[in-house]
Amino acid sequence: MIRSVRILLRLITIARTLARHDALAALEAVKIARTVVWIARLVSRRKAEGRPGQKLARALTELGPSFIKLGQFLSTRADLLGEEVAGDLAQLQDNLPPFPTAEARATIERELELSIDELFESFDDKPISAASIAQVHMAVTADGQEAAVKILRPGIEQAFEQDLALFYGLAELVESTQPSLRRLKPVEVVGTFEETVRLEMDLRMEAAGAAELSENFEDDFTYRVPAIDWQRTSRRVLTMERVGGIPMDDRDALIAAGHDLEEVLYKAAAIFFNQVFRDGLFHGDQHPGNMGVDTDGNIFAVDFGIMGRLDYRTRCSLADMLMATIARDYHRLAEVQVEAGYLPAGKSLDTYAQALRSVCEPIAGKPLQQISFARLLAQLLQLTESFDMPVQPQLLLLQKNMLMAEGVSRRLDPELNIWVLAQPLIEAWMREHRGPEARVRDGALQLLQSAERLPQLISNLEKVAHDVANGGLGLHPKTFEALQGRARTQKLSLVLGGLSLALGLLLAATVWF
Repeated sequence: MIRSVRILLRLITIARTLARHDALAALEAVKIARTVVWIARLVSRRKAEGRPGQKLARALTELGPSFIKLGQFLSTRADLLGEEVAGDLAQLQDNLPPFPTAEARATIERELELSIDELFESFDDKPISAASIAQVHMAVTADGQEAAVKILRPGIEQAFEQDLALFYGLAELVESTQPSLRRLKPVEVVGTFEETVRLEMDLRMEAAGAAELSENFEDDFTYRVPAIDWQRTSRRVLTMERVGGIPMDDRDALIAAGHDLEEVLYKAAAIFFNQVFRDGLFHGDQHPGNMGVDTDGNIFAVDFGIMGRLDYRTRCSLADMLMATIARDYHRLAEVQVEAGYLPAGKSLDTYAQALRSVCEPIAGKPLQQISFARLLAQLLQLTESFDMPVQPQLLLLQKNMLMAEGVSRRLDPELNIWVLAQPLIEAWMREHRGPEARVRDGALQLLQSAERLPQLISNLEKVAHDVANGGLGLHPKTFEALQGRARTQKLSLVLGGLSLALGLLLAATVWF
């Protein structure tokens, strides 16, 4: 009861704030607290400038840190909000007034158990940026290294816990009162949001993500990830190497500094491709404020709080989808998504292929420079609603970052398409990982893995058979005979598997050599 009253009071505040910005459409769409929303619109209604998504972004900024993070999280969910609103929320600026420097210093000394003077030769009391979760100060370490020090906002965890209870309450209310919206799994969405923000509030996790990304590009001088100072890093404090340069989307400054824009974009395309396809680990918030160009024309990144991951199977599925799309083979495109487990059982493959054709055909034959692959991916993801397909969070985050990359590319040079620049890399990766030779290798690897598991499986079956023979399990005699037969079959399968493996390797050797 008390929880419900708290949620209602907080909801009234939210409704008033949304009304001031003429952004009540979000609450009206989910049809909750209709009386509160109606009163808020009646009392506070005013016509604000901008698109619905822009109005919502301004309202979320006023509501505070948790709502800013929620807006940024929802910017990846075009399936929930629509492409336009999601795009506007992607531009949500995470800028808040800084908290007092005395609190920042106290946090550092408490976390690292040393005084500021022992840790740093100098510490700039004026932060260079202040966001919803943390703010950043420039410093020079005691051993003379220029550094950037990120400190969590005091009390941010408690504030987030309070708002999280509200988000869960609203999600549960939507699921219980709006059957048509249950497919979107609002409670599960809030759970994913909670997991994302909790990781962001542990700066050791951000440090680990940056370190892993740096290792992936250890031999690639075109991409610079700041080094982590682990001795000055903890859960609430992150210290890393200071980097700087020209913002990625500042066309005039890049030209004035003598940088070749096509070369910069080629490097950006290669970096993005290698993160996504080669490594399966990508920077999850690649807006221009988090990327820049140094004096040598190479690209650097900051803010690694959100990282995206794609397993090998998903990367292969993406590559197969791309190949099928290029070939205009929509039945194969549908099959790939079925194989990936995206299309629920019972849905018509042919009907889904037809829906895919309706999305892809309008761009067929167009020059690649005129095609937004990020928007194409968004349209493909929007088909999830029609076919009750489960949402793939990793693909939504990828699509968001593709949109960001395309936006920067078009601002720097409207005649270039960043994916055209990456095309040779994409083709080479496909030949290596999805061509005939790769499929032989993958088949042989799967067979080897199966062969490695068979002895343990046989051992388990023999143990069960032994237990049954000694009265350990009350199985029907026919079941016991079947288990013994299965064990013999598995041994035979192991022999046949070995022969198949030998033949497969012989075939591979013939193809390769």
